[in-house]
Amino acid sequence: MNPNKKGLNTICTHVGELEDLVYKGAVSPLYMGTSYAFEDVDVKRYPRYFNTPNQEALCIKIAALEHAESALIFSSGMAAVSTALMAFLKAGDHIVLQKTLYGGTYNLVTEEFQKFGISYSFTDGLGASDFEDKVQSNTKVIYIETPSNPLLTITDLKAVAKVAKKHGLVSMIDNTFASPVNQNPIDFGIDVVIHSATKYMGGHSDICAGAVASSADNMNRIFHLAKNFGGSLSEYTVWLLERSIKTMGIRVKAQNENAQRMAEYLHRHNDIHKVYYPGLKSHPDHELAKAQMLGFGGMLSFELDKSLDATQFQKHLKLIKSSMSLAGLESMVLSPTKTSHSLLSPEERHRQGIADGLIRFSVGIEEPEDLMADIEQALEGVRSKKMTISH
Repeated sequence: MNPNKKGLNTICTHVGELEDLVYKGAVSPLYMGTSYAFEDVDVKRYPRYFNTPNQEALCIKIAALEHAESALIFSSGMAAVSTALMAFLKAGDHIVLQKTLYGGTYNLVTEEFQKFGISYSFTDGLGASDFEDKVQSNTKVIYIETPSNPLLTITDLKAVAKVAKKHGLVSMIDNTFASPVNQNPIDFGIDVVIHSATKYMGGHSDICAGAVASSADNMNRIFHLAKNFGGSLSEYTVWLLERSIKTMGIRVKAQNENAQRMAEYLHRHNDIHKVYYPGLKSHPDHELAKAQMLGFGGMLSFELDKSLDATQFQKHLKLIKSSMSLAGLESMVLSPTKTSHSLLSPEERHRQGIADGLIRFSVGIEEPEDLMADIEQALEGVRSKKMTISH
């Protein structure tokens, strides 16, 4: 099967699946073994080598989805991020990163890289010149995230890839918020694509995993470090992730539609101060998002009117869950200042534009009218409580 000639949902469903040759079951069989024969075999299989039957099959599917030659799956998104970065960096090297990043990645760089003698620079903006201005003679990697977490800023993929190629650098992207359904960075010249597969690939809030996709040469380099770091997945989680990806195309497209409607609703609402969503024409990067994304995604952020308490608002929600993660079937909200970006100083959050009252909204597959009704009753609850306190 040539994955390049198949549509998205066909790739999600069929590419990389294992055939049940014994019982002819409709789904991939699960090989739970952690010990395999080493004599008279073509491949010496071991879970930490990322080459058990279910691991290999799933990697083929993820590579096909990201238009890559090869892929690996990891025990978490941060295992994927750290392994990919460290595969191309050593003591004395330098990395350029965009200023708006997932808090965990920011913490990895600012708290750990100095221990390994790796220097870093964050861009002042997201234009090509912002990245090029930070390149040094010892720079080896440019790292971006688009759409970004939590403000949904958009970085120009072609422009960053051009800068990286001009200086002989490896370009990397965290593609989690977009998912392969909405964005394929390799098509724009980006070298390495990273995912927290916990999110849209898993999609059911019950899997923790990461993924990296790139050229065969790059993935071979990443593999040699990965097997020493040991961030492999259990076979059952691998099997669950393959099952989940089968519906990713359908799920994400439904979340795209819902997020667009919710963003437009919030944008019109008198109690909402600001909405961050690239699908809105008011978003400063709307045209760029249209040019490089197939859909605007299921993630948005918003700020309530400054007179309303964001924490109390979330406590009043009944249908929408106040929860730590994102990209599940169910809609979820959280405060980045208390979760994903809590380890950043207040000053750094302010520099990044992350307000204390910012709410990140992961839109699920529920009926938009039900989500709107939940938001309305929560806002009414906050207003009522405010009036009670004021009296």
